[in-house]
Amino acid sequence: MKKSLPYLVAFSAILVLGACNNGDDNGGGDGEAGGDEPEFMNLLTGGTGGTYYPLGGEIANVLGDATETSIDAQSSNASADNLASLRSNEAEIAFTQTDVMSNAIEGINSFDEPIENISAIGSLYPETIQIVTTADSGIETVEDLEGQAVSVGAPGSGTYVNAEQILEVSGLTMDDINAQHLSFDESTSGLQDGNIDAAFITAGTPTGAVEGLSATNDIAIVSMSDESINNLVDQYPYYAAYTIESGTYAGLDEEVNTVAVYAMLAVTNNLSEDLVYELTKALYERTDEISHEKSNEILLETAQEGIGFDIHPGAQRYYDEQE
Repeated sequence: MKKSLPYLVAFSAILVLGACNNGDDNGGGDGEAGGDEPEFMNLLTGGTGGTYYPLGGEIANVLGDATETSIDAQSSNASADNLASLRSNEAEIAFTQTDVMSNAIEGINSFDEPIENISAIGSLYPETIQIVTTADSGIETVEDLEGQAVSVGAPGSGTYVNAEQILEVSGLTMDDINAQHLSFDESTSGLQDGNIDAAFITAGTPTGAVEGLSATNDIAIVSMSDESINNLVDQYPYYAAYTIESGTYAGLDEEVNTVAVYAMLAVTNNLSEDLVYELTKALYERTDEISHEKSNEILLETAQEGIGFDIHPGAQRYYDEQE
């Protein structure tokens, strides 16, 4: 049976009106593939003494320029707290660690329940777990941390989980140390003042806070044993063995054997495929516009390192085109 012309016109009008009502509340329209394209976005980084904050400011400028979006890089308590903020839609993009992202999606360790509205853009660079102390502390192994005042990272940070897992494979727990929950800057100040004996710092090397400490104090970085590294990697595959080269910091005259995870960018799933495609493309193709030294390690070849969870469809489309 044929439909009358007035019926078809009315039906078409309903479809058009429905499409017009799908805009988001932030003033942005929907992308062609659906989803939000806000005019303003927040990029959560980390503490001012780490790598996330200065690098995040430059990445925000590049991504904002590429997408004509105003992106504000904000300091934060880093990885775990950043993902909690994405869950509550307080931000759209965030730095985190691959291990913390995995924990968030599973709802373990720092997370009481799974976070279901996040996915990955891609990995950035290796994040080195550095156990920093002073040269005269007498601390030479992870086991030597027993009974010592040790900073294990700001509350909600991925550093805390790293510290807990490294202590575990070395036969210790948080109860065996005097755990202090300090930021990177507070940790290095505590070492300088003698208020703590050692600090776990998970960040790209060289780390600004550690560089500052090495300029005023003789420092040491604790090496992990081969056995501990192998046990850690076997139990938690998102870790990889990593060597801190001699000379990375003033007075560091020997290589340090430790482990690393990857820093990465996460996004909320409600961002449109087209927008995240453009963000991903800019991130890996415009690193020459980022003056931070870590830009040399942001590579398409390692963009999916350590990522065993969902990649945003926009980012995946970009990766598929590069194959």
